[in-house]
Amino acid sequence: MKRWMAAAAALLTIVQGSAWAESYPSRPIRLLVGYAPGGPVDTAARIYADQLGRVLKQPVVVDNRAGASGAIAADLTAKGKPDGYTLYFVASPTMTMTPLIQKTVNFNPTKDFSYIGLITDYTNVLVINKDFPAKNVKELVEYARKHPDGVSFGSAGIGASNHLSAELLAQMSGVKMLHVPYKGNAPAMTDVMGGKVTFMFDITGTAIGHIQGGKVRALAVTSRTRNPALPDVPTLIESGLKDYDLTGWYALVGPPKLPAEVVDKLVAAQKAVGEVPEFKHRMSEVGYDLDVTGPKPLADRIQRELALWGKVVKTAGIETQ
Repeated sequence: MKRWMAAAAALLTIVQGSAWAESYPSRPIRLLVGYAPGGPVDTAARIYADQLGRVLKQPVVVDNRAGASGAIAADLTAKGKPDGYTLYFVASPTMTMTPLIQKTVNFNPTKDFSYIGLITDYTNVLVINKDFPAKNVKELVEYARKHPDGVSFGSAGIGASNHLSAELLAQMSGVKMLHVPYKGNAPAMTDVMGGKVTFMFDITGTAIGHIQGGKVRALAVTSRTRNPALPDVPTLIESGLKDYDLTGWYALVGPPKLPAEVVDKLVAAQKAVGEVPEFKHRMSEVGYDLDVTGPKPLADRIQRELALWGKVVKTAGIETQ
């Protein structure tokens, strides 16, 4: 009798779970964003949320929880209820750089999330003060070699993606360059334009206006292939750094232990969003390349990039904060 009741209870749980999964989502979904409104991550997240909501037939509401390079939103996600109603539109630095830099991080990027998949890639571009004598990456490196204290680079702060991108450039080139951290990309760009620092890496979508306006010069992009928005700008590979192939990315993740049925539904919805012409066009307009995949490619990419940036941080002697 007891065995029969236990089996019946287990069957009921399965049936109820399946019915719940089939009805998901039945209410609005909260989409966490780890950066402030109006920035590049927030802009991309809002474009994505609009389309995901249409596919799922429920509102997807952006909830900005800015701070600690996305770690605040990541921690909220890792501790969230695994019901599919709290998701995180995460930028790659939060998962592959922040845990290496910040001692106070309370999440493990490889264990504390349910991966849905990648959404889009973005390319960074190396921009330099328009009056600096170097006309290409080779000349910039040679100048740094001859003037050990004569080349500086700005970043959005210690451990930011453009900080580590420049450290990787210096390490691969075997030259010394001075890091000047700022509280965000905008003040760093202001000082590149004003000649207070030599160069910086910035997201192509936000830098292109300054490039086209002649306020800075673009020397190279970080991706393996040239960026369609800057077709005349070579890659760092073309510029002589054969292994320099970096793209940032945005992805969708949820709390740990999301039911498989919910993950499958979100993966399918995300793929459907990736096929929407309006979504493709709007993301392209702000400088992003779609790269819609499932959970495993995202997991593999996080592992690879944690290994890469771990070496860069160690070699550069960057102290954790």
